[in-house]
Amino acid sequence: MKLSKLITVFTGTLLLGTLLVACGTKKEATTDSAKETTTTKALPKKIEVTDSKGKKITVPTRPSKVVVFDNGSLDTIEALGESKSVAAVAVKNLPTYLTQFKTVASAGGLKEPDLEKINSLQPDFIIISARQESFKADLEKIAPVLDLAIDTTKVWESTKANIMTIASIYGKTDEATKQVDKLEKNITTLKAKAEKSKLATLTVISNEGQLAAFGEKSRYAIVNDTFGFKNVDNTIKASTHGQQISFEYVLEKNPDVIFVVDRTKAIGGDSKETTVTNNELVKKTTAGKNNKVIELDPSLWYLSGGGIKSTQLMIDGVEKAFK
Repeated sequence: MKLSKLITVFTGTLLLGTLLVACGTKKEATTDSAKETTTTKALPKKIEVTDSKGKKITVPTRPSKVVVFDNGSLDTIEALGESKSVAAVAVKNLPTYLTQFKTVASAGGLKEPDLEKINSLQPDFIIISARQESFKADLEKIAPVLDLAIDTTKVWESTKANIMTIASIYGKTDEATKQVDKLEKNITTLKAKAEKSKLATLTVISNEGQLAAFGEKSRYAIVNDTFGFKNVDNTIKASTHGQQISFEYVLEKNPDVIFVVDRTKAIGGDSKETTVTNNELVKKTTAGKNNKVIELDPSLWYLSGGGIKSTQLMIDGVEKAFK
C-alpha cells in the first residue's frame, strides 16, 4: 500500500476514535446532568414539616440562612455537612463540642433572643426548643419558627423525628438514615450492657451545692428510658428542673452509679471539681466507694441533646459506668 494511502487510513481511524470518545463523554456528561436535574426536581423549593408540638410548618428547602437556638439541631446540621447555612446561634451558650460556631453571628442568649439582630439577618427560618418558647410569637413575626424540643416521654423517638425533619429540609435523608441506624445500633449495645449490669443509678443536677434528681420521662430520661440503666428510685417525679433532694437522700438510696450534671460549670461558673464528688455522705455510697460518681460533660448535658453528635457523646459519657 502506498504511503499516501496509509496516511489516509490512519487519519480516518484516528478521527473516528476521537468522535467516539467525544460522543461517549457527551453522553456521560448528559447523564450526570440529568441526575443532577432529577435530584433538584425531587426536592421542592419549600417543604411542609411537623414540629415537636404537631404543628405543620412550611420552610424553604436547602436554606442559606438559618438561625438556630436548639444546640441538638445545630449539631445535626453540622453532622449532615450543612454548617454553611447557619447564620446565627446563641454564641454565649454554645456547648464545648460546638465552639466552631462561635465565628457566626450572635442571635442573643438561649433565654433572651436578640430580636433586632435576628430581624436584620432576614433568615429563611428559625429553629427553637423549650427555652425560647416565650419568644416564639415575636420570632414568628420575623420568619417561620420550627420548634424541635425533645419529648421527654419518648426521648429517642423524638430525637429521630427531629433528625429526619432537618434532613428532609436539606435533602439529606439518606445520610441521616445511615447516621440514625448507627446510633440505634450503639444504643442497643449500650442498653444490653446496662440491663445486664443491673447497676442502680441516680442522675442529678448540681447547682451551687443544691441537688435535683431526675427519673423516667424527665429531662434526663435518656439515661434510663433509652440507655437502659436501672433507676435507684422509681418514685422520682418527672420535672424540668428535677426533684429537689438532699445528700442524706443520696446516702439512703445508695446508688451504684451517680451521674452528675454540674449546672454551675455549664453556665460558666466555678470550674473546680463538683461538690457532689467531695461530699462526705456521697463518699459513703457504693458509687463513692467505687469511684463511680461520674461527672457528665455539663455543657453537653445541660445545653444540648437530641442531635446526631450529642446523642453519641451522651452514649460515650454514660459508658464510663462500666469502666
